[in-house]
Amino acid sequence: MSSRRSAGERPLRPGDVVEVKSAAEIIATLDAEGALDNMPFMPEMVRHVGRRYVVSRRVDKICDTVAATGSRRMYGTVYLENLRCDGSGHGGCQAGCKIYWKEAWLRRVDDGPGSPGASDGEGAELERLAQAGTRAVGEGGDQAPKLWRCQATDAFKASEPLKTSNLWQYWREFRNGNFQPLRFLVLLVRGFVMEVASRLGLLKALPLQGPGNPPSPAQLLNLRPGERVRVKPPAEIAATLDEGGFDRGLSFDREMLPYCGRTYRVKDRVEQIIDDRTGRMIKIPKDSIILDGPVCSGVRSTGRWFCPRKIHPYWREAWLERAEEAEGADAAREGFGSSVSEDSTPRV
Repeated sequence: MSSRRSAGERPLRPGDVVEVKSAAEIIATLDAEGALDNMPFMPEMVRHVGRRYVVSRRVDKICDTVAATGSRRMYGTVYLENLRCDGSGHGGCQAGCKIYWKEAWLRRVDDGPGSPGASDGEGAELERLAQAGTRAVGEGGDQAPKLWRCQATDAFKASEPLKTSNLWQYWREFRNGNFQPLRFLVLLVRGFVMEVASRLGLLKALPLQGPGNPPSPAQLLNLRPGERVRVKPPAEIAATLDEGGFDRGLSFDREMLPYCGRTYRVKDRVEQIIDDRTGRMIKIPKDSIILDGPVCSGVRSTGRWFCPRKIHPYWREAWLERAEEAEGADAAREGFGSSVSEDSTPRV
């Protein structure tokens, strides 16, 4: 079954209220590998069957994290609120990717009566099919690493190439309801200027470069979920980077700049993620932090304009400081208490 709509069928738009269809209806759309148009229905999605959510954004294009070819065209797909994969069906992966929902798996609540309750057999069958689709198999014997399959690993197969010069993609973003007209125009102008600057060699791939031999990181903060931290200013972060813009192999991305100087809570310590390119689980022995709020906006980096994926950036502890300590230092310098807005997310 194809997820492309028939002529005259209105596509879902941000703000639409939808219900995830019944297990039987979803199973009817899936192939033998538990996918629709190469997009797998994952075990983490089963608990949402029969529930209602609001469409947050159409996913008509995404950035390519598999082959790094730029943008990719996707069809009949949306995001629901901030539903993210918790990794429970994929070995505890902590990437926290947003979940792709095919329109064929959803029903507008005003399109008729809701889904009938799923029988135990139907729910179990959907769970079995979704679990089988993870393909957690070892190659070359039991000692070989497992290869996982998820929506992030298969997004390349579930999409088509999309060149930056394809102007229709920008008109589509304007029409699909993802952006208000004025906001869209501002972002389009910014993207055009940055793209030209990049092609002329005036825009560095990474915004910050550090000394050739950055100092070893100070004692780690050993941050835990829930703690309040403040992102350090760009100059202090640059001092931790090598001349290529990396801190022990982790780059400081342009999308992270707007969050400097702001305060957030620690969402998680990342110890393992599935590699989109290989399907292998990668162990992360060094400090790697996800903050609650900061995400990649898709409007500050060349080659991924208007990407809606909102991937969590990873932060070294050397780029952060505990908010209470930072506020105390501010108060000592200024002679009076300073106020830092908590969990403030810049408009990007």
